Amino acid sequence: MSTGIAETNPNACQGGMNAPRAESEDTLHHDNEAKEETDGLSSHHPTEGDHEKGRNQPPKPVGFWDKRLNHVRKEIFLKWSLTTLILCTLILTVLSLYWGVLFHVDQNLSSLAIYVADFDGQIPPYNNGETPIVGPAIVQLMQRTLQESPVHLGYVSLPPSHFSYDPMNVRREVYNFNAWAAVIVNPNATAMLRSAVQNGNSSYDPLGACQVIFTDSRDDTVWYDFVYPLLSEFMTEATSMVGGMWTQQVLQNASNPTALANIQKVPQALSPAIGFSMFNLRPFVPFVAIPAVTIGLIYLIILSFFSFSFYLPIHKHFLQPEGHPPLKLYQMIIWRYVATMAAYFCMSLAYSLISLAFQIPFSNKSGPETEMAMHANAYGKGTFVVYWMLNFVGMAALGLACENVAMLIGQPWTAFWLIFWVISNVSTAFYNISIAPRFYYWGFAWPLHNIVEASRQIIFDLHSRIGLNFGVLFTWVALNTAFFPLCCIFMGWKHRKGIHEYYA
Repeated sequence: MSTGIAETNPNACQGGMNAPRAESEDTLHHDNEAKEETDGLSSHHPTEGDHEKGRNQPPKPVGFWDKRLNHVRKEIFLKWSLTTLILCTLILTVLSLYWGVLFHVDQNLSSLAIYVADFDGQIPPYNNGETPIVGPAIVQLMQRTLQESPVHLGYVSLPPSHFSYDPMNVRREVYNFNAWAAVIVNPNATAMLRSAVQNGNSSYDPLGACQVIFTDSRDDTVWYDFVYPLLSEFMTEATSMVGGMWTQQVLQNASNPTALANIQKVPQALSPAIGFSMFNLRPFVPFVAIPAVTIGLIYLIILSFFSFSFYLPIHKHFLQPEGHPPLKLYQMIIWRYVATMAAYFCMSLAYSLISLAFQIPFSNKSGPETEMAMHANAYGKGTFVVYWMLNFVGMAALGLACENVAMLIGQPWTAFWLIFWVISNVSTAFYNISIAPRFYYWGFAWPLHNIVEASRQIIFDLHSRIGLNFGVLFTWVALNTAFFPLCCIFMGWKHRKGIHEYYA
């Protein structure tokens, strides 16, 4: 009986159920084959991204003699050779300035004037007709020294009339820098010697016969290294010479027991017979003042030089339009100059305060020209202010020159300038130009020479040339102020043109 429902073949149903599975397996098989084919293609043919990745990787280092470095080696060798040549030339030229300042010092010691003033028997009441012995003997020794000694000081014999017959005027000549020292034979030198022997005066002091007047704070290096050793030799020889002559004369006249008894009472009247009293008008004290007038002033140059490197990046913010318009050029120049001078003003105060902190006296009174004065200052209680102003003007004279040169030549050549600036100033400031070759006479116009001379005058109350010293320094400031705007414009032009001073 027909139910109206078609009979279903079991195999047909099974086949229908397996058909989708077979199709799925075929699809998976084809996908695997496609993946393998794709993997194979990608392994043999890099994509564009892979090429870009390879280009971004840095090249591998190679050996020094690799052919690809041939042109680099040649360029580096040429620049190394040029730089070495420049440095060697700098050493030979600039450092020679320092070595050469004392090159002819033996021949030039005669430029250091030493006065020999013979007052022996020349002033009443000692010009009584008796023939003096001490004075003529010392003058004779001086003349022989000038004729026979290849290395000698500049001894000059001057009559008492040159000093108005007043030994105190000899001291004044030394104080006024007309001579480095003076040998004075006192008016009573021979008279006191004769009186001591004739009367047996046991209180006779040989040091009362002669004087040596000097001022070591004028230049302690020159005094202790060059003047005093030769002058000490001269005094020793003079003592020996006069003592021998005098002893021979006394013994020839000692014909009675009374004369011999008097001689026995004053043995110092025969040996040494005479001596030299030393009078240092302005001693170099305290010793802590040495940096203030010598090596410490080098740092004045260095501080003024490095201020350019510290302040220039700050000033440049006015010219970089980062959220603000740039400053006008002429106002930028004015600002830089005012800021630079203000920095020197503050730094010079800090530099000066170091000397005050280490108790260099700055408030003592000035002393008389003809008397010894310890710790005397030139301007009393105003000495420190004058000292500060000297350092301020000196730093401006030294620093503005560094500012201008730095803007002109750029880095790294400014290091060469610093070496030249330090050595040329030190050579003519720490060594006396009088004993240097004439080539160094330009040093009288150099800033540090005038700073050193004025510093000594202020601290030790020496003969004043401070008007000349400040005049030279103000001249340097004025000249560098005139060039300052031009150098600023030139530096800006180099920056706009992309000009680089160094070839590296």
